[in-house]
This record gives sequence, C-alpha cells and structure tokens, in this order.
Amino acid sequence: MARAQAGDREAYRRLLQDIAPYLRALAARHIRIEEDIEDTVQDVLLTVHSVRNTYDPARPFGPWLVAIANRRIVDGLRRRGRVGSHETLMETDLETFSAAEANLQEDAVDARLVREAIEQLPVGQRDAMRLLKLEEMSLQEAEAASGTSVAALKVATHRAMKRLRELFLPRGGKS
Repeated sequence: MARAQAGDREAYRRLLQDIAPYLRALAARHIRIEEDIEDTVQDVLLTVHSVRNTYDPARPFGPWLVAIANRRIVDGLRRRGRVGSHETLMETDLETFSAAEANLQEDAVDARLVREAIEQLPVGQRDAMRLLKLEEMSLQEAEAASGTSVAALKVATHRAMKRLRELFLPRGGKS
C-alpha cells in the first residue's frame, strides 16, 4: 500500500488483486448469498480506494484493511436488513395471456365509449382533452396548437375529467 500511495500503479493493482480473496472470505463469514458477498467485496475495494490516503505506512496494513472491511460488511448487513424489512415477496407464477389479442375487444369498446363521451363535452373541454390526453401534447404544445392559455387548458381539462367521471362512475362512486 505504501508503494501504491507513492504512485506505483502496478503495486496498487497487485494489492487489490491479492486482497480480494481475503475480503471474500471475510464477507462469507457473515453473508450467505454469493451475489451479496461479491457486492460487499466490491464495496470494500471501493472504500479502500477512496480512503487509501489515510493509510499510515508506519503501521501494519492488515488491521487497517480488516477495520474497513468489517465496517463495510456490517453496513451492508444493516442496509440489506432495512431493505428486506420493506420488501414483499412476490409470487412468480402470475397468470398471463400469451395471445396479444386476448383483451383487444374490451379495450376497443372502452376506448370507443370514452371517445364518444369526449365528443359530447363542450368545445373548450373537448379540445383540451383531445390535445392533452388523446394526442398527449405538453401544455405548451397544446397552447400553441389551440391558442388557449395554459391556465385555461388546465381548467378545461379538470372540468372535462370531472364530467367524464360523472358519466362513467355510478352516483357517489369513487375510483
């Protein structure tokens, strides 16, 4: 490490290469999943790289390395514990339809009904819905295309969405 600090790139490459198996063994004492072991080794190597200037050549290298490795291993275990406590295992046997046309008929009916409902809206609301929702324009693009201000487009879209909810949801229904 002292030679690496002095700028010897080959010594630094050999050092990292030589400590990797040792770090792998240290991590394997605490971690059982192979991918997590490799992630931890890489994390330790990156930490060694970023704090290599803190190594004092007058002191032994081993304890310095082990201190860094142990801290990174514990940090990784804590992080995986936190993440694992918030994750939910998903069933991998999900039901899917392999045929692309499986639900096209229902989608076509729904799209037709929505388009018909939009056509019944007042002109300003209909134009706002067509530009912003059907043609997926940005507010600025819709403003340029319609000559209507962004604020007016927002209001018209809000009112149109409210009216469409009233048409499609039963009284008092919420989605």
